[in-house]
Amino acid sequence: MLPLRSVSAVATRSALSRVRLAAPAAVSPLASHARYLASPADKDTQAHAASIIADALHEKPETSSSSTNGGGRRQRTRPSSKKLSSQEQALADSQKVLNELSTLEIVPLDKKSGQTDLELRDDDLKRRLKLAKAAVQMKRIKPYSPSLRWYRTPIYPYLHRGKPIRELTVAKRRKSGRNNTGRITVRHRGGGHKRRIRLVDFFRKESGVHTVVRIEYDPGRTAHIALIENKESHGLSYILATEGLRAGDEIQSFRNGIPQDIIDSMGGNPAPAMLSARTAQRGNCLPISMIPLGTVIHNIGITEAGPAKFCRAAGTYGRLFEKLPDQQKAVVRLQSGEYRYVHIDACATIGIVSNPSHQHASLGKAGRSRHLGIRPTVRGVAMNKTDHPHGGGRGKSKSKKISMSKWGVKSKSGFKTRIGKNVNKLVVKQRPRTKEQRAGRA
Repeated sequence: MLPLRSVSAVATRSALSRVRLAAPAAVSPLASHARYLASPADKDTQAHAASIIADALHEKPETSSSSTNGGGRRQRTRPSSKKLSSQEQALADSQKVLNELSTLEIVPLDKKSGQTDLELRDDDLKRRLKLAKAAVQMKRIKPYSPSLRWYRTPIYPYLHRGKPIRELTVAKRRKSGRNNTGRITVRHRGGGHKRRIRLVDFFRKESGVHTVVRIEYDPGRTAHIALIENKESHGLSYILATEGLRAGDEIQSFRNGIPQDIIDSMGGNPAPAMLSARTAQRGNCLPISMIPLGTVIHNIGITEAGPAKFCRAAGTYGRLFEKLPDQQKAVVRLQSGEYRYVHIDACATIGIVSNPSHQHASLGKAGRSRHLGIRPTVRGVAMNKTDHPHGGGRGKSKSKKISMSKWGVKSKSGFKTRIGKNVNKLVVKQRPRTKEQRAGRA
């Protein structure tokens, strides 16, 4: 083997470290010649050190068969399976992770593959709603009794604390889930506090400017209601309050058409975009044909002259997805993710339903459920054999039976309750029903 002509001090030290990593247990030939590596004096010393390093780098494991043959040829041996050191193993693992990351397709959270522009807007709106819900103040009472320890309710300083308008309410007559013969047809109902039903206007056919008098609590629904007054006739009525609507705001209903004064104020022949910017305001009620695509709406009607039917619970909203003027239809995406046909001139209100923090409330005790008219629910395995298919037996067992109702109707295990011939023709796309569909993976 020819000696190297010139070896720098840095290369010598790096080679020494590689030799020590490769064979930590064996005695390296460099140990006896460390003085040459420390301060090489002349060319002969450098060449001698380089030859020692080269021999150490090409050193083979000491075995009985490692002796050379008569011809001076190096005998070939199979590489021994050496265990990698901790440093080499960490480097190998990091390189493997980098190789896997280089093959992945990185997609930002706001740019998921296969999503439409409206779905991206919905994701952004839900994200902002979560932030708003996290900032809401919750009422907590000092737990001087066990029932108050977990009681939570959102604080609404803008709600009216007095009684409602008596003329706009009727007494609620309840039958506790029983029919005319006294038999229970709907379980878990009965009792509760006395209530008066607020007569909410879901038609919104009265034109003109209305002023919001106050925002009230409605015991019969999760959303708040708004008392509005017509500026011309001074008539009062209740409507569902839009999120962000406060006393003193002005809203209008354009279900009977655009008033002439608005047309005159915009030059007599306004463009559709300018008209939409003037009419599509929070709390206004419009025909769907006058609402821009992608607008967040609630109180959505089905027919041309009918009342609002969809998106009336607290914090719910829909979105106008498509207009089909030739078929007199429009496609609306509901809160559940279902796409549905409605009439193109059906009513809809701009905005989100009020009280989105309703889900954060905690009753704290069973008695508050009874005040709401909700009776207890008994598990099937706790009943007798004659009362439920899961009843009877010893211990908590349902006797190898799948989940089913009290009358034997299966509720899980892929049992379908929808019959093909009764498919709703107004549904364009069914709502996602599985975890994979809700996560957007199916």
